[in-house]
Amino acid sequence: MPTARPDLVPDASLERDDMEAMQREIADAAAFEDDFDFDPATLGDPLAAASSGADQPTVVGVDQSFLTNEAGDQDRALSAVVAMRGGEVIERVHAVTPLEIPYIPGLLSFREGRPILAALEELSVDPDLFLFDGSGRIHFRQAGIATHMGVVRDAPSIGVAKSLLCGSPTEDTENLSEGVRVPIEANSRVDAPDGTLLGYAVQTRQYDSPNRYINPLYVSPGHRVGPETAADAALALASSYKLPEPVRLADNYADEAKRNLDGGT
Repeated sequence: MPTARPDLVPDASLERDDMEAMQREIADAAAFEDDFDFDPATLGDPLAAASSGADQPTVVGVDQSFLTNEAGDQDRALSAVVAMRGGEVIERVHAVTPLEIPYIPGLLSFREGRPILAALEELSVDPDLFLFDGSGRIHFRQAGIATHMGVVRDAPSIGVAKSLLCGSPTEDTENLSEGVRVPIEANSRVDAPDGTLLGYAVQTRQYDSPNRYINPLYVSPGHRVGPETAADAALALASSYKLPEPVRLADNYADEAKRNLDGGT
């Protein structure tokens, strides 16, 4: 898949103000509504695809691990990509690339974006949907890693984050029942009008116990996916675990590939 917006590929040489300006440009270019060719009802449900005659979409999960140098500093990213179709893994690829800037809150895609793009170049399949371990529209400038990568590749993408970066839930998100979703709306920390729907807190799994509970995931559209479809996809693709399977397996693969590297620490 060619890069649709090479002008928006993360550039570590930019000053912080320029990076933030680029994020606003990315948000302006993003489509936070459904624009794809597959039937979302078939996500995670081979029977639905068979009964409708629709092709099963190829869903790709993306995650990263990091490698340290002799001084103990993180200097390389290991970007892992797992492609699934019909609930089965059809391809796994990874790339190890230098980290060009330190971690800066709100600018994660400029640290991790080029390594992810390098891994995506290794894919032989053509994805229908990307799921990223990180934010999409739930971001200070509405341009988290899922939005940035989605716009650069012009591909449907979703951000799946374990913690809430910004925005406000419309109700309490503690101890939600499985399957419940709570809207996340823009607040003063977000470069959007207050009340803009950014995504959802999605309870993909929950313990059947009054003494412990699982926190929700924070799911938001990256590009060419609406917030409701993003939440639906997270629920449909989660099986026995909290994370949707493509992201969970990408996380596992990142750890596996890291262990297999000679001298990986």
